[in-house]
Amino acid sequence: MKLKYIFLLLAIAGVCYTWYFNIQFYRTAEDTSILNFIALTKTTFPAKSLSADLLVVVLTFFVWYIPEAIKLKIKNWWILIPLTFLVAIAFTFPLFLYLRQCKIERMKTI
Repeated sequence: MKLKYIFLLLAIAGVCYTWYFNIQFYRTAEDTSILNFIALTKTTFPAKSLSADLLVVVLTFFVWYIPEAIKLKIKNWWILIPLTFLVAIAFTFPLFLYLRQCKIERMKTI
């Protein structure tokens, strides 16, 4: 299996896996506001640890991905920034790797 398809499968898994739990939150919480969602990520030390971990991952991803996308001239790369916060980094990071791999493959055939 080509590497780009593994990245695409990981992007699909990332959106499905994270949004399964988001949907559970919206189905069960009395207060489904984004402010309450964010507040709940700070309720326990493990939750705070995971939030801190993800923040560093997101920042590192942006520091690497933005120049990489510009260098490779990947179209519409900027859309991944809001999608990271609206969907999940577990979706946008492998999706970017898929787009990057597709671009690299196209560059090799030219």
